[in-house]
Parts: sequence; structure tokens; C-alpha cells
Amino acid sequence: MVVLENFRIAFRALWANKMRSILTTLGIIIGVAAVIGVVSIVQGLQHQITQQLQGVGATYVMVLPDQSRNQGPGVVVRQVKLTWEDGQAIRERISGIELITPLIAATDQVVKYRDRRHQTLVLGVNQDWPEVSNHAVENGRFFSSLDLEHRRRVAVVGLRVVEELRLGDRPVGKEIYVGSLPATVIGVMERVGTSLGTDVDDLVFIPFDTSLVLFGRQAADRIQLRLQTTSAEVVERVRDDIAQLLRQRHNIAEGQPDDFQILLQDEILSTVNTILGSVTAVVGAVVGVALLVGGIGIMNIMLVSVTERTREIGIRKSVGARRQDILVQFLIEAVTLSLIGGLLGIAAGYGIGAVVAGFLPGDWPPAHVPWWAIAVAFGFSAIVGTFFGIYPASKASRLDPIDALRYE
Repeated sequence: MVVLENFRIAFRALWANKMRSILTTLGIIIGVAAVIGVVSIVQGLQHQITQQLQGVGATYVMVLPDQSRNQGPGVVVRQVKLTWEDGQAIRERISGIELITPLIAATDQVVKYRDRRHQTLVLGVNQDWPEVSNHAVENGRFFSSLDLEHRRRVAVVGLRVVEELRLGDRPVGKEIYVGSLPATVIGVMERVGTSLGTDVDDLVFIPFDTSLVLFGRQAADRIQLRLQTTSAEVVERVRDDIAQLLRQRHNIAEGQPDDFQILLQDEILSTVNTILGSVTAVVGAVVGVALLVGGIGIMNIMLVSVTERTREIGIRKSVGARRQDILVQFLIEAVTLSLIGGLLGIAAGYGIGAVVAGFLPGDWPPAHVPWWAIAVAFGFSAIVGTFFGIYPASKASRLDPIDALRYE
């Protein structure tokens, strides 16, 4: 009951000086709003990437050529290669693989339809791509094994490509140009949005063998492999078997590093979470300095409040209020002021994050505020109020009642 009474007194004191209270909490509001705004934008991206990676399943595996092997000043190294022949050997000689597709990607490729032109990312893949990547066709169909075998000049496009080229409500069957290659649209992929920094709706897929005509035979030496294993239980074993097989095929001596990388779904997810978590922590810490400024403002205004209410303190002490009663009263007032600022900051921060995310270029995911961010912001507000309220409250509790009563 005593604590509730102190909160009531604190609210009454703050309400009596509304403008001063608002100005005092501005530092806390701005600090918390900035932290929540930054966290909500970064966490929105992390939340979306996490969902998409989990969507491909725990059986998802990526095999890439190790680009770092061709780097290093003054160092001559052999050409790093990863070919579809490697992929076919993996499919034939390693058990536990359900689906596998090669992947060749070419950025800034121009696609054309009549007088419309659009730059996009073109991928050369095989018929297993939709199941491997968990990205289905919404209209029409994807490539078949016959399309690849006969090197048919067909394409499957994303919804943004349909919009940019103005292919209309019935894009299937229309002839487009992918670079210099004429191709018939046979399918449109479902809408996905942005994944790992790539707009998945702004892609053009062509059969792998056909893509070699467009990109050149040298592109076949630096492909990626994407595959799905039969179950999550065999993923680790499949990774080890792939590594052993590729080392044999690439003639890598014992003790020499791999010229390829094998990434599992949980490893990709862990890397993404580490990077974005570090960004959140660093930016949040920098912006959090504003909270300290807000805390200094609270301490300053509480010192003013102690001076203004010196006679009140004297009267309370003269009728039996103990030193700890005065201390708790002013400390609760400081914490209340800080918590109000924290609550307003959380609401403002979420609003700022949602607005900024809406204006960011590309299909940026909506703002996402995790519960821990709210708890940290609210808790830090309480800590700031307590820390910066201790000195004014202590000063008020130490006032001599006789001197306080005589104060003008």
C-alpha cells in the first residue's frame, strides 16, 4: 500500500508540471525510440530470412567454389572449379541425396519483351529447383527433364519481371529475350519477396544446359550446387561424404585446404543471425547513448524538484516520515518519469521502424520488434531512472526538517 501511495504521489507531482515532465522525458523517449526503431528494422530482416531458411528445411545443403582460393597478392594458384560433373558424381555415388540442381547466376542481364527492357538476375538450373528451394510455380509449369535434354529455349519468370515487362494477365506462351537468347515463357513463380538480400520475385530461370549457350562454356566451371537430403539425420554424413568425394575429384592433397565450401541450413542461419545480431548490438549501443543523456535530464529536474519541495519534505518529516520514506518517494518519482518515457519511446520506435521499413528500397520486410527488445528497453529505462534518481532522492532524504521548514 505504501508503494502504491508513493506512485500516486509521483503521478500527481508529474501531472502538476506536465510540460516540464514531457521535456524531461524527451531524452528517454528519443533514446528508446531510436533503439527500438533500429532493432525493429534489422530484426524484421532477420525474422524474414530465418523464416525463409527454415522453409527450405533442415535437409538443405549448398556447395560453392571457394572464391578465396584465387585471392592473395603475388600468389599463383590453380583455377578453382566446381562443375555439374561434380554434381552428377555426388548424385550417383553418395547415398542420402533426394534432389540436386546446378546453379549458374548472372547479374544485370537484360530481358526484353517488345519495346520493354528490364535488368534482372538470370539463373540456370534444372528441373529439381522448385523442390530444392521450396519455391513453387504459380502459373504454368517449370522445366522438365526433356526441356533440359533438348536444350529448349524456355524461361520461367518471377512476378516482378512480369510487371516490368508488362506481360499481362497471361504471360505463359509469350516470347521474350533473355540477353540475346529468345525464350518462351512457360511459367510464373509464386510471390516470395526478398531473401538474403535478393528479390526472389525479380528472377528469370532458364534450363541449365541452355544457360551455357547464353553465359558461355567457361561458366560451367564455376557453378554452385543446391541439394536436399532424404532426412535431417543424414545431413552431417552427406556433407562429410561430399567433402571427401570432391577432394578426390579435385586432387587435393592431404593437409591442403578445400577449394569448395559446403554450407548447411543451420550454418547459414547461424551466420546470418551472428551478422545481423552484431549490427543490432553495435547500432543499438551507439544510439543508446541518448538514454544516458535522458538520465542526466531526469537527475537535473529531480534536483530542481527537491529544491522546490523543500518545505513539503520538512512537513512530512515533522509529522513522522522517516528518511527512507522520503528516499523511496523521490526515487519512485524518478523511476516513474523514466518508465513513462520508456513506454512512449517503445511506441514511437515501433512506429518509426514501420514507417522507415516501408520507405526502404526493394521489398524490405515489415518491422519486427522481438519481446526481448521491449524488455531491454523497458528495463534499461527503469535502471536509468533508478541510477539518476538516487542522488536527488538521497539529497531530499538528508534534509534537516527544521531547516526545511524555514526554507523560503
